[in-house]
Amino acid sequence: MSVPEDTAVPETPGIHDAEIDELFGPGGPLGGAVGSYKPRHSQTAMAKAIASAIDSQGTLIAEAGTGTGKTFAYLVPALLWGGKVIVSTGTKTLQDQLYNRDIPTVRRALHAPVSVALLKGRSNYVCHFHLERTLQNGRLTSREDVGYLREISRFVKTTSSGDKAELTKVPETASVWNLVTSTRDTCFGSECQYYQDCFVMKARKEAQQADVVVVNHHLFFADVALKDTGIAELLPSANTVIFDEAHQLPETATLFFGETVSTSQVLELCRDVLAEGLSHARDGADWARVVAPVERAARDLRLAFPEDSVRLALNQIAPSAAFFPALDTLKDCMDDMITVLEKQAERAETIQQCRDRANEILRQLETWNAPEAPAGKQPPKPPAKTPAPAPAADAEGQAPAPEEKPFYVLWVEAFSSSLQLHRTPLSIAPIFNKQREGTPRSWIFTSATLAVKRDFNHYAAQMGLWNAPAQSWPSPFNYGEQGLLYVPQNLPQPNSFEYTDAVIDAALPAIEAAGGRCFFLCTTLRAVNRAAERLRAEFEARGLAFPLFVQGEAGRTELLDRFRAAGNGVLIGSQSFWEGVDVRGDALSLVIIDKLPFSPPDDPVLAARIAEMEKQGLNGFVHHQLPSAIINLKQGAGRLIRDEGDRGVLMICDPRIITKNYGRRIWQSLPPFKRTRELSMVQDFFREQDERRAQAAQASAPAAVQPEPDLA
Repeated sequence: MSVPEDTAVPETPGIHDAEIDELFGPGGPLGGAVGSYKPRHSQTAMAKAIASAIDSQGTLIAEAGTGTGKTFAYLVPALLWGGKVIVSTGTKTLQDQLYNRDIPTVRRALHAPVSVALLKGRSNYVCHFHLERTLQNGRLTSREDVGYLREISRFVKTTSSGDKAELTKVPETASVWNLVTSTRDTCFGSECQYYQDCFVMKARKEAQQADVVVVNHHLFFADVALKDTGIAELLPSANTVIFDEAHQLPETATLFFGETVSTSQVLELCRDVLAEGLSHARDGADWARVVAPVERAARDLRLAFPEDSVRLALNQIAPSAAFFPALDTLKDCMDDMITVLEKQAERAETIQQCRDRANEILRQLETWNAPEAPAGKQPPKPPAKTPAPAPAADAEGQAPAPEEKPFYVLWVEAFSSSLQLHRTPLSIAPIFNKQREGTPRSWIFTSATLAVKRDFNHYAAQMGLWNAPAQSWPSPFNYGEQGLLYVPQNLPQPNSFEYTDAVIDAALPAIEAAGGRCFFLCTTLRAVNRAAERLRAEFEARGLAFPLFVQGEAGRTELLDRFRAAGNGVLIGSQSFWEGVDVRGDALSLVIIDKLPFSPPDDPVLAARIAEMEKQGLNGFVHHQLPSAIINLKQGAGRLIRDEGDRGVLMICDPRIITKNYGRRIWQSLPPFKRTRELSMVQDFFREQDERRAQAAQASAPAAVQPEPDLA
């Protein structure tokens, strides 16, 4: 599915191109509402394509380069012609930005009489029941948490939404939030004494009545999978669904269409069973003895893998391994605990809740590797025998839409203190397609990174959007003038032991030439830690006063704020800094990427997907690993040029971009920067940038005040 840029959009009876031209034109309403607004051809063309898809209740895959203004391009037609609209974006931060800034701006400019609601997952809203319970229990051990609880108690009396994002005095990561919010397992629903005042129910009711509802991908797919967030009630009446940051959907949907159960859940359940049993049925059982075997069995299951970190597919675990008897023991112990809970459940609602949670965990444990999954919401297990061959690939190397049910890969993941059992779909395409069936509506998928050289096959196959129209609009930035792509010479292969140190040696002169102002993006946390250790020592030895900000030493938002404020900082991060990060201006002039972001080879889901593709006659590397890495790399590269005035260097250290025959496909998918392998060109680039800054500073400086003549 490869399409030319700016493909002409047929004019539709309901929405006329002339209206779009007027709205986005120089004298249009957007210019008056947004001080920095400039008409962009790509933005107008994209808005026309989206308006056409909305009018025809069709599907559109829309890639728009950085700076196109895709948010306005979809909001204008959505607010004017979209009917009931659901907008889903990548993160809660972007969700808040849409709701608090972007939508009000467009609504004001267009005088559009639409109502808007913000809907988040239940863990974002204070729960009256759990707050009251925590205040009464007084189990908090730290003085900090006691202070946070006091702030939350005050907040509940004044807030209309209960959204914890409004309470900035309590960090979003504070552990006390877990005690004052509900989960799907711990919510009493309509039986709760506070149901009429419930912030979650209030948010869902507002979403039901609103014209435009802003959600995030996790919420959307959690609902599709679990029917627990209120979106299932919204979808039937929605005319338009828009996914912004749509490149994240395959990973997010895979997470929610699969199923995970962990030893941490078991241990958390045991803590609650002990607490509730002692509180409401102390005479009903020896609760410490009830939970002790379950806790021991959960820990033994984790210890079946002595290593600190393990990722194994089920078929990679030896039949004689300690894992299987340990799993059976945990099931038996859970069953014994449930028997006790059944007898005591009528003593208290909270004990009933513990019983229900225990039953659900046991169901997941029993069905994880069962020969046949039970009917109902449990997904089918892959058949033991090899499935029938899929249809042959078409001329573009893309297999047509499969008709068979999705297959699942079973795998385990061990961390230092917990073990997770995963059941993950090999492809979300058939599942997501089924969710899109039914009521006709328009579906818009948009992002800056959906295609590989304007070829959308990879994304379309992942999402099951076969034959869906796809278009790409270029960025308005002049990348040839604004940026430089630098691939240093003489670096070792990325799998060599000394690779990270060699990258740092090559990076130091570039960082020095840039005056700091650098993102150092790594593909592993190990590389982050090594880079931080080396750069800290090198900066001190060389007398370089560049503040160093390292992922893990503070939250992402705090690190970014400090980085922007410093003006000459170096920020070292892994995947969470590759996307959704916007630093404009001189504070960021150099982005260093240590390796091409291929998925780790020990990923059981990736291995299973590649094996399945190869059964279909496709090349797993060419048709899956490479396009995934390119889209991820485009996200990292997109951190550099965020504005028409930005200038900078993208330094990709991985020599495979030059030495491998697939390297050309990679750099041709990146913005059209000038390219070099010479450090001197990088140094010249930054020297010229320093001169420009000095000239600009001189031009903007107030004229020197001349002394008044002496008239005495």
